Amino acid sequence: MPIAFRVHGEVQGVGYRRFAQREAQALGLAGWVRNEADGTVGGEAEGSETALESFRLRLARGPAFGHVSRLDWEAPDMRSSLPFPFEIRR
Repeated sequence: MPIAFRVHGEVQGVGYRRFAQREAQALGLAGWVRNEADGTVGGEAEGSETALESFRLRLARGPAFGHVSRLDWEAPDMRSSLPFPFEIRR
């Protein structure tokens, strides 16, 4: 089951992408994460329902130096092949 996510708050310049990659890889998820021009962090992930729910909770918490004010989480409009292992995009 693929999902798309967007994280709002203090999430750029605090190691959020590396945090998301580490958590996703620990959960065995495919996908990617990147900084967006509007100051958010966005990405897509795919894996088991249980792993995705754990990932959602971890993304909402964020890394120690970040602050998450909102997490958008939804099924993407289009299905695409996601990279494995989970990667950081620039």
